[in-house]
This record gives sequence, structure tokens and C-alpha cells, in this order.
Amino acid sequence: MQTRSIKSLAKEAALVGALDKAGILLGGAAALALIKGVAASADEKHDAAWLAQIAPTRSAALDRQLIALKNTLRIAMDRGDEKNVAPARLAALRSELRRQSLDGFLVPLADEHQGEYVARRARRLAWLTGFTGSAGIAIVLAERAAIFVDGRYTLQAAAQVDGTLYERHHLTEVPPDRWLAEHLRSGLRLGYDPWLHTEDGRARYLKACKAAGADLIARAANPLDAVWHDQPPPPLAPIVPHALEFAGRAADEKQAEIAALIKTAKADAAILSAPDSIAWLLNVRGGDVACTPLPHGFAIVGADSSVALFVDPRKISPDLRGHLGHQVSLAAPDGFGPALDALGALRRAVLIDPQGAPCWAVDRLTMAGATIMRGADPCARPKACKNAIELDGTRAAHRRDGAALVRFLAWLERAAAKGRLKESAAADRLLTERQKNDRFMGPSFETISGAGPNGAIVHYRVTPATDRRLEPGMLYLLDSGGQYLDGTTDVTRTIAVGKPSPEQRDRFTRVLKGHIALALARFPSGTSGSQLDALARQHLWQAGLDFDHGTGHGVGSYLGVHEGPQRISKLPNTVALEPGMIVSNEPGYYKTGAFGIRIENLVVVQALEGLKGTERPMRGFETLTLVPIDRRLVDTALMSADELAWLNTYHAMVRERLSPLLKGTPEAMRYLRRATLALKPPKKSTRAPKRRRDKR
Repeated sequence: MQTRSIKSLAKEAALVGALDKAGILLGGAAALALIKGVAASADEKHDAAWLAQIAPTRSAALDRQLIALKNTLRIAMDRGDEKNVAPARLAALRSELRRQSLDGFLVPLADEHQGEYVARRARRLAWLTGFTGSAGIAIVLAERAAIFVDGRYTLQAAAQVDGTLYERHHLTEVPPDRWLAEHLRSGLRLGYDPWLHTEDGRARYLKACKAAGADLIARAANPLDAVWHDQPPPPLAPIVPHALEFAGRAADEKQAEIAALIKTAKADAAILSAPDSIAWLLNVRGGDVACTPLPHGFAIVGADSSVALFVDPRKISPDLRGHLGHQVSLAAPDGFGPALDALGALRRAVLIDPQGAPCWAVDRLTMAGATIMRGADPCARPKACKNAIELDGTRAAHRRDGAALVRFLAWLERAAAKGRLKESAAADRLLTERQKNDRFMGPSFETISGAGPNGAIVHYRVTPATDRRLEPGMLYLLDSGGQYLDGTTDVTRTIAVGKPSPEQRDRFTRVLKGHIALALARFPSGTSGSQLDALARQHLWQAGLDFDHGTGHGVGSYLGVHEGPQRISKLPNTVALEPGMIVSNEPGYYKTGAFGIRIENLVVVQALEGLKGTERPMRGFETLTLVPIDRRLVDTALMSADELAWLNTYHAMVRERLSPLLKGTPEAMRYLRRATLALKPPKKSTRAPKRRRDKR
């Protein structure tokens, strides 16, 4: 380890020397630190912003060298270990815990902002255990350890996590707090990082510790970071303005709205820890994490419409300062704590989300003397209800996205027939089709490209070891999406490779019937997604089947592909589905070891005006996604006349709206016409039934 460290230091010194010789403005050490931070982000679109900080005037050759260095550093951060290092890493963490007089530690998949996607620096759970899913937690005790994941990731955890080191549990069947209560002993000290847990989340672990007579101990410095020697630095993607032509509302108008909500809550200020709320409020975007244009930072919004933004100054460009305006003050991240102290010293009432903010912030405010007003993030609902310009933008983004999918599906039909196409190559081709659009900024999540049994893994990610060929008789599940400047897309299609089996068609048709039932739903104002969830499951339930994930999640506007507070799920949720909210409609079915089925469209909640005979305001859905559904998998004998009418109407709409975008691509146009032909109900037999002979 020491020799490797010396080599690393020597290499870094050489890089600093080379940067110094290039005559750049910042100097070698500062420039290298900036480039490392950019490499630790996910931004690929705004190289000019950070290059300008290094040297305002540069040659094309220097730009290429600096970008190449960034890419080299990024590859080094992402490079997987060629051997199983999990035992050594677990042993190193336990050694550090003993040094800090701790008997255990909580390792969640979380960062300071409690987002779904975390920066390279915050991928602690993956570094420790090998699990790369987007939700989970590990608990490390001196004698045993366990990892807990939800139903989407049980198969993935079984494949990625060493069962001799970690017990693997479904977190609803064996909740982590219950496991702790059973395995902690009196007098033990369980550590946690207060930046990585919400107040509500911590309360569950505190209760478990008390039940066992153990103590829950906050650690200002995460013990895992002490043994992760090549941990990436915090990300430094540039923060850029988001144009009004896409945002639809000026930032100062939004700030006034949020200030009014803060006053209504009888608070003096609100803490924003969710980067998507900050991005929405200030009409900015960033690139600190993959797939979502988020700028990491914290903000304090005052009841007077003022905003204090705490971000690394290296993310700020002169253009951004002008865009933010005089109501927004800027400070470095280390100024956030003192700002909370100042609110406490003035005895201010501060609104903070106990389900989203780090408990570190709640504790700091409490210790400083502030009055804590617990409540939802005030930006959440206004952000979820898209304005007219955002909705027009997302409709346009879905048309372009649908055209890209049709071009891809036309190619897939030909390529898959040869029997040599692999999952990874299919995903790469889809990305190429989306990249043909000049407003495409990147995928909205990592594409799920699952053939046959891999499609049964709900959040499958193809790797060189799992990369399957698409072979006749398989179902191919493709779940993908794009981030466009004017909208975010998310679509899943299940495609038959060759002739599908009767079982595959039965299951697909039951999923489709549930999808259609939800798409056609009408419901009174005030209805939540939990009240609608059974509509999508009813036809599966009739056959003794179900699926282990939510039916729908909220979606942002060039923001998070998973957005709250709305959702459609079995889990209790009291948030009403309001006009302008975008949500997915994605029932599915998964047969382990065989195939997976999911049909996903995005829909937007609409107010239904002018309905005759209604006694209260009604709501419904407008379908946004425009991609053909595989007709070969539909068993029309199971479909009602209304369901067939919906499918045929949907396909006619897809054909009408995508045809103008596919001119000049004859193969795609031919595919679109075939894929959207109307389905007819099965012919009824005209023969009279045979009379049964009386045997008496």
C-alpha cells in the first residue's frame, strides 16, 4: 500500500508540473484539483465553462490535453477491481471502527442530499460491498454484517454481494432496524454519519438501539472515508442557467411563490437540501451526478424571497452570477453551518423536511436555538405541477424521443433476426439514435436492456459477464429514457424475439390490460396514486400474479426521472394527483429465470372539464409517450372491445404524430406503419354448438 501511494504522489506531482509548464492561469495544483472535481462529476456538455477558469485564452491543443486528462481521471475513478476486494475492505472498515471505539456502522446508499443518484464520492455502499443498485443499506457489526435491498434488487444483490461476508435481506421482509434490534447487545456503540441520514430515518435506528440497550453515535468524519484511500473528490460540474423558454416561469416569480408558502407555514426561512428543488427554484442546471442535471449545494430561502446559495465557487461562471440576480447571495459550502447558527441566534422559525434533509442540519439548527418547523420541501409540489410551457416542451421531447425509438425498433427487428445481437449493442444503438437530436443532453437513467431471464431482473444492468444474445423465443425488455432541454422521458417496451409462447402472450396481455385501465381512469379531485394502484394490478391478481415495484413515479422537466411527491403505488401516499403532474404508468410481470414484461408510458394529470353529470371536479390522464406496443404479444381473446379501442386509438396517434419526424427514413416509416396497424377482435364461431346426447 505504501509503495502504491508513493507512485500515486509521484504521478500527481508530474501532472502538476506539466500543468504549470502549460502557463495556465490557475497554476498546476489548483488546476489539477479543479479537473479532478470535474472528473468526479458526470458533466459532458459544459467543458468550456471549467476550461475558461483554467485559462481564459487557450489553444485547441491545450483544450484537447485538458479534456483528455479529465477523461483519464474519470476512467481511473470508475475502473472496477479485477479481483474480489470486498473482504479486505470490510476488514479495513472494522479495524477503523475499533480504532474509533465503535462496535458497528451504518452504510447507506445516500449522500448529503438524499438523492437517488449519488456522485462518485458518495458510492460508499458499492465500494464496500460491490452492490451497484440505486437503493440499499449495509450494517457492519464486529461479528456479522448484512445488506438490505428492496424487491427490485434482490436478484442483483445475490449476484453482486458475497454471501459469506454479508447476510442478504429484502428490506421489507427483514427491515434493517428490526435486524439491529435482534443483533445489538447492551452497551454496544453503533456509529452513523449524520449527513447521510434524515431525521425520520435516524429515528428508526435510534429506537432499535434503545430496544437493545445500545447507543447510536454520530460521527462527524465518516469512518469508511478514512479507509477509502482513493475516494474521488466532491464533484465540480459547472452550474449553468436554464433558459426561460424551457422553464416557463422566471426564477424571481418562483422565489416569491415559495416565500409565500414559507409565510403560510409561519416560518422565517426554509432549508433546501434537494438539488432538484434548488435547480427548479433558480432556473439552473448542473452535472454533479449521472443522468440528472443536478447542481449539488444547499440553500436557505427567506420569507422575504431572498436566497442564500451554498456551492463551491469553482462551479460559478460570470454568466451565472448575472442570471441569479440580486436576490441570490453566494457562499462556499463551509458557510452553510455558520448560516444555520445565525438563524438560531436570531431565534428564527425554520422550515425543514424531516424526510429529505440531513439530520446534521436539524441538529445544528436545534443546538443553535432555532425553532424547527417540520414540513415538506416547499418546492416539491410547485415543481411537480408543470406549467404550460413545460408541458408543451415535454410533449415535443416525447415526439422526438418516440421517433428515435421507432428508428431503433426498425433496426432491432432486422438485427435481432440474425441471432447475434447482444444486449449491450442494442443499448448502444438506442443511445446513438437519441444522440441525433440537438436537444438531447444524455440518458435519464442507465438503460435496462434485458433479454430472456435478464429481463426478469427489475433493475438489470448489462455487464460483460451478463451480456446475453437476443435469441428466438425470448422476450426483450427495454427500459430507457432521455434528458432533453425541454423535457425528460422514460419508456419501457417488451419486444418478442421470434414467435412468443402462449404464456408470454397471456402475461403480456394482462399487464397491458392493467396499463390501459390506468390510462383510462377518471377520478375525483383529491385522489392519490395509492387509490388508483389496484387498477393496474387487477388482471394479474385474477391469475394469482403480481409485481414487486410501484406502478408509477413522478417525472421532472429536464430534472429527475424519479420525482416526488406524487406516485402510484401500494404504499400509502396521501398526495393528490393534481393537474400538471407527470407520472409513469408501468405495470409489469417477472418470471425469475425466464422473462420479464413491463409496459411503461408517461402520462400527465389533466383537469376534465365539461363532463356531463359529474358532481365534483374530475381528473384523468393524457398519455405523453409515443412508441408502438408490440402487437404480436397481444392476445385479443383476452381483450375487451374498449381495451382494443384504446390500443388502436393509441397506435393511430403514434403514427400520426411521429410520421412527420420520420420522413427520409423509409425503413422506420415502414416499421411504424406495420407496428401501428389496428388489431381486430377474434372472430366468433358461427357454428351452432353440438347437442349433447342424453345417455339415459
